[in-house]
Amino acid sequence: MTLQNILKEKKGTIVDVRSPEEFMGGNVVGSINIPLQEIPQRLEELKTLNQPLILCCASGMRSGQAHGFLNQQGITCLNGGGWTDVNYYQAQAN
Repeated sequence: MTLQNILKEKKGTIVDVRSPEEFMGGNVVGSINIPLQEIPQRLEELKTLNQPLILCCASGMRSGQAHGFLNQQGITCLNGGGWTDVNYYQAQAN
């Protein structure tokens, strides 16, 4: 399933793994902020979110790291890349 399809069908949860300061500077409407360094401690919370998780950050690097870790934990997720890209695709889906 592609990012575009997930957003179009309004499935999953968008998780922004940037710092709270970066998140406050701009984010995808409806996304939640869980900074990369908090992912391991917040694993149980992440498991309760609607999957697949769409992970995003500034460029796709941190969301790629989060994707690798969460995938190993059995959480269905995908690396959405930069938050501006996810924001663009979400706008197209609405």
